[in-house]
Amino acid sequence: MRVVIAGAGSVGRSIARELLGNGHQVLLIDKDADDVQASRVPEASWLLADACELAALEEARLEESDVCVAATGDDKANLVLSLLAKTEFGVPRTVARVNNPKNEWMFDESWGVDVAVSTPRLMTALIEEAVSIGDLVRIFEFQQGRASMVEITLPEGSPFAGRRVGDVDWPTDTVLVAIIREERPLAPTPDDAIEAGDELLFITTTEQEDRLQDLVSPGERHHATSEG
Repeated sequence: MRVVIAGAGSVGRSIARELLGNGHQVLLIDKDADDVQASRVPEASWLLADACELAALEEARLEESDVCVAATGDDKANLVLSLLAKTEFGVPRTVARVNNPKNEWMFDESWGVDVAVSTPRLMTALIEEAVSIGDLVRIFEFQQGRASMVEITLPEGSPFAGRRVGDVDWPTDTVLVAIIREERPLAPTPDDAIEAGDELLFITTTEQEDRLQDLVSPGERHHATSEG
């Protein structure tokens, strides 16, 4: 997979390293010469340019990318890049960083954004998750399909502690995508047992969040989402 990342600051470089480690091709774009230092991520390709300019995106061969990540510290730039990526270059998937939560309402399909990731929201969610075992925490929403990624840390009293994944009748449109146990991610199989203290990551719909909360952790519904 070829991924173009605009914004070579700490966030962009961190994403690039993860993707490169998973065997993907990465091009980093930034207009700040101080950030464009190939030695920081030597396995990536680099381009010193303004990612909001068509000429720069043409030079980056954006139309050949599978994913475009708008990871700059400027929300306006991230929106413009996402829109250009979709409308001018037909990029299949766009991921945009939201710096100011007040701007989050704009990061949707009308601006070419497939997935919006709010760093402040994610930090808030992680803080809430740390003090709210048993509560559902919404990590982020997918702008298309009205789906979201949510997390629930299984409390000691959950009826599912010790049960097999395959024996649980999850709500409609809900998928258990990962179990985090002792800080290690596990890809769940039907034969895996769920243990108290496990962090369960689901993809679900907004309509099913309350039902999922009640199913996994009855009586614990405080809905510690990161909204607002």
